[in-house]
Amino acid sequence: MWFLFAILSALFAALTSILAKIGIEGVNSNLATAIRTVVVVIMSWGMVFLTNAQSGIMEISKKSWIFLILSGLATGASWLCYYRALQIGDASKVVPVDKLSVVITLLLAFLFLHEQFTIKSLIGCVLIGVGTLFMVL
Repeated sequence: MWFLFAILSALFAALTSILAKIGIEGVNSNLATAIRTVVVVIMSWGMVFLTNAQSGIMEISKKSWIFLILSGLATGASWLCYYRALQIGDASKVVPVDKLSVVITLLLAFLFLHEQFTIKSLIGCVLIGVGTLFMVL
């Protein structure tokens, strides 16, 4: 089931880039990010109430709160940078560079989460990196 959600995530991320590139024309990138964020907040809380998950908020540990807040800050910074890059650059170049986050995530997962980093992972990271450079140069 995770694979289906991952594919849907990729599809929606692709739509996000194309729709944002069209919508951001003539709009301040920070304002565009704020508008997008409000929509995401409404959708997220809508899903929380639709699935009746709001009762779990009191059970969240202090550690989870801290890391969820830090994750939110990282997401905000990422979105602000992404929208600015998308506004001034070509979507066909901005998006591949943004997807270098896959390589960075694999490296950070190895360093901080002690996840396995295999020769297959290394080859994949190199291919993604080289492929990204090939697409943007």
